[in-house]
Parts: sequence; C-alpha cells; structure tokens
Amino acid sequence: MMTNWILPEYVEDVLPGEARRVEALRRRLLDLFVAHGYELVMPPMFEYLESLLTGTGRDLDLKTFKLVDQLSGRMIGLRADITPQVARIDAHLLNRPGVTRLTYCGTVLHAQPNGMSRTREVLQLGAEIYGHAGVESDIEIQGLMLDALAAAGVQGVHLDLGHVGLFRAICRRAEFRRELEAELFQALQGKDVPSLRELTRGLSGDTRGALLSLTELFGGVEVIAEARRRFAGWPEVTPCLAQLDSIATALSSRVGALLVDLAELRGYHYHSGIVFAAYASGSANAVVQGGRYDEVGQAFGRARPATGFSLDLRELAALAPPDSPAMPVHAPYAPDDAGLASEIARLRARGEIVIDSLPGAAAAPTGGTIDGIRTLQRVDGRWQIIHAAGDEAATSLDTEHR
Repeated sequence: MMTNWILPEYVEDVLPGEARRVEALRRRLLDLFVAHGYELVMPPMFEYLESLLTGTGRDLDLKTFKLVDQLSGRMIGLRADITPQVARIDAHLLNRPGVTRLTYCGTVLHAQPNGMSRTREVLQLGAEIYGHAGVESDIEIQGLMLDALAAAGVQGVHLDLGHVGLFRAICRRAEFRRELEAELFQALQGKDVPSLRELTRGLSGDTRGALLSLTELFGGVEVIAEARRRFAGWPEVTPCLAQLDSIATALSSRVGALLVDLAELRGYHYHSGIVFAAYASGSANAVVQGGRYDEVGQAFGRARPATGFSLDLRELAALAPPDSPAMPVHAPYAPDDAGLASEIARLRARGEIVIDSLPGAAAAPTGGTIDGIRTLQRVDGRWQIIHAAGDEAATSLDTEHR
C-alpha cells in the first residue's frame, strides 16, 4: 500500500539545515550580482508552450512538463529553464536600447532527471547580458561566474571552453543537408570517432579533415594555437579562435585549470558562440554552465546578442564549506513585559535569532546542541544572554536597565 506522504521520484523536501545554507547563498549571490549592475527579474512558473519553447531547440522540449490551461484551452508548459523567459522580458517588456544586465533565481521543473542522482526540481540562479556582441561581455559574464563560485567558497575550479561556431562554419561551407548535420552533431557531441569517420567518408578532404580535427583539439590553451594551424584555410573560423584566445588570456590566472574542447557542442541548437562550464573538486557534474545565445532574441521578434550562465543553487550549496549556524536566544514568555519586548526587538535588529518561548514548552535545541542553548534572563537588573552551562561572563550583554 502506497503511503500518501511519499514524493514523486527525483523530488525531495529541503530540510532546515540545507534550506538555511541554500537561502544564505541565494542572498549572497544575488547581492553580488546586483552590486555588478544586474537587475533582478522574476518570470512566472508557467507560460503558453509556444512562448516557453521559442528558439530553444528540441532538448528543452523533452524536459518540459506540458498541460492544458483550463482557462484558455491552450497548451502551457512548466518552465524547465528560466533563460528563455528572461530573453523574452528583455525583448518585449523592457525593450531597452543598449546593454541590459539581468539576474534571476527560481524553481524549474524537468520531466526527466539529467542523471541518476539529479533532482527534477532545480533551484536555478543565473545572470545574463543583453545587447553586446563583443567578447568583452563573454569575459565579464564568466568573470562574474568565477566571483560567484569564490563567494560560495568553492575550491579547485577549472573552466572548460568550447565554441559552437567552428562546427557551424564547417556545416555552412559544406552546405550539409539537415539530416547529415544532425548525425554529425550527435557523433561529435558523443565523441564517437568511428561513427564520425563513417559519416564523413564521402565528404571532401578539407571538410572531412576539419570535422575529424575537432575531436582531436582538446587540452590546454595550446589547443587554440594548434587549431589556428589546422584551420589556416578557414577564415570564417578565425574570429571564433580569437574569442577563445581572449577569454583564456583574461581568465586563465583565476582558475585551477583551463581546458579547451572544440568538439563540445552542448546546447548547439540554442547557443551560437562561446560555450563554457565550470567544474569543482568533489563534483563529477558541471557546477555552472553557460554560453552565448545571440539568436534567441530573434525568435521573440527582437534580435539581441546575449551571453549568460546558470547554476543549480542546491548543488552549489552542497559543495560550499560547512557553515556554523547561528545559535538562537530563547526569550522567556512574558507578553506584558514591555522592557523584554524592547530588548528582543533590539537583539533581532542587530542580527540575533530570538525565539519567544511558549508556556509549558521546553526550549528546543534549534541550531545547536542542548548544552549550547542560550536564554535571555534578567540578571542584576539587566537583560543578559546566558548559556545553558551558566557562563555569564562570556555571553552577557551590557544593556541598560529596563
């Protein structure tokens, strides 16, 4: 017999300790982004399906929960990614000229988990820059990402860089039919060299060599120089490699390792240029992913260059160093004592957690052990915070008599 309190697979509650860490990190990172000029937006949890999936490719379609809106009879989707919604806000609601910086944080739902250990309910946080096509905005957004990881206390960060523009340039020059392009994409993304050799068997030597080279161009920043040598006859590839070189030069000193993978086509149907992912010690999955997606705004009727990143706040909080939760103060039950109420308000204003006791209930060890409980008591005419062990000298507050 199934019990009523069991949750669906890959969905779980967030309990007090984790919830405290996640919320503290959310505030810290959003404050960091706002300090850099990124404005907070809050898109809705669901939208009409055609708007939610516009310009995002097939991958997001498979992740999206779909249902019929009882008010309109139209199909709506529960968002699986907030980034397209933010692009819609930039294109239609804000409609500003020039550069716009936006940030967001909210829950997204996935119809299928991304892996065996991944949740289907992701707390997604991200930042986006709209209106600037130069590599400088790519450097800014990736620098902000590294600032966020540093603020979270994440160690051992290494950065992976790719550029979908190389594969696109090869496809455009060769004028592949759509079916072949899709097959080549699958082989490259899966690092399936035997299949790639078979698929390219009938292509021209230059085209076949270029595609096979992508699978070999993986490693440190020296990969960029090797790619310049191999693609010397491909002028359309030169700007892509120049962008990678600029980012590597700007950010390599800020990470433990910087890797270049020119066969990385993550989000190929969505991204249009640089793609990147950050990894950290203790995590097999990317902590942050992002890239340039200049073509999404065009789907909303206003072409806008854009670059950004997003992360799962719960996964990031799990990688952060353990925190030391604040030890609360338990105040006595005295609803008619104006002096006590004033002292409690003063303590809360300075950042203390003060719990009002209830009659007949013992103090609970919230945020610490029973031995670590602190209580607010009147001693010698003054309100003082007293440890359960009675160490008044170390914990008393010099408050005036009330």
